[in-house]
Parts: sequence; structure tokens; C-alpha cells
Amino acid sequence: MNLRRDVFQAIADPTRRAIMLLVASQAMSAGAIAANFDTARPTVSKHLQILTECELLKPEQNGREIYYHINAKGMKDVAEFIEPFRKMWDDRFNALESIMKNYKAK
Repeated sequence: MNLRRDVFQAIADPTRRAIMLLVASQAMSAGAIAANFDTARPTVSKHLQILTECELLKPEQNGREIYYHINAKGMKDVAEFIEPFRKMWDDRFNALESIMKNYKAK
């Protein structure tokens, strides 16, 4: 049985979030990613494996190196989950702004 890891468990780890921030702007090899952390390279490799299994990162072979980059489709689950909260907080802040404008006017 092949179980896909949970996206939210994957992004709960600060190291994995840091890895995603690193590769957000450009694809990076595992070695280049590992150079940014004070942990053993196998530990970073395990984080990359988890992010890849969750489809948050996409590995791409380039010669002997594998480069990792953000998989926008994988981020869709996260964005869809967060969107109702974003709307709720926007509505609350808009209401607070309205109250503050009325208070200020008085």
C-alpha cells in the first residue's frame, strides 16, 4: 500500500519550510540545499524525500544532479485550505477599520 504523506504535516516542520523558501526562487541541488543547514546531509535528503512525496517539490534530473523546485500544483491543497481563513480575517479587519473610522469621526 502506497500512502501519500500529508501536506500539512510536511509544512509543519520549520526545516522543510526553509527548504521550500530556498527553492522558491530557483531550482537547487540537494547539496546546495544542504549547505544552508547545520544538519547532516542525509537529514536534508529525508526532508527532500518527504516534500517530494507530498508533491510540494518536484525533482528534475540534470546530468548527474537532481534539482528540486517548487511544485505549484502541490501548493494548491495548502492554498485552498487557507483561503476561507484569509477571507474571514479580511472581513474582520474591514469591519474593524469601519468601526475605527466611525469612532474617529465622533
